[in-house]
Amino acid sequence: MSLGDTVGAVATMLNLPEGGGTTTIESKTNFLGPALNGATVVAECTPIHRGKRTMVWQTRISTKESRLVAIVTQTQLIL
Repeated sequence: MSLGDTVGAVATMLNLPEGGGTTTIESKTNFLGPALNGATVVAECTPIHRGKRTMVWQTRISTKESRLVAIVTQTQLIL
């Protein structure tokens, strides 16, 4: 969940106007399976909405073997 939130926040920061800030106002995580201790995971973040006041991102977290572990959907407020 922390990885998904971080990736969504970074994606928002890369899309902010100059001098803008962001904070998470909503986050939902669906855990779909385990990532074993020591496993490498990959996070892929896709924009759902990039507006002036909010951005919504979906982050898919998978093992390096492409097995889906979690889906994180979050809304970032533009400050």
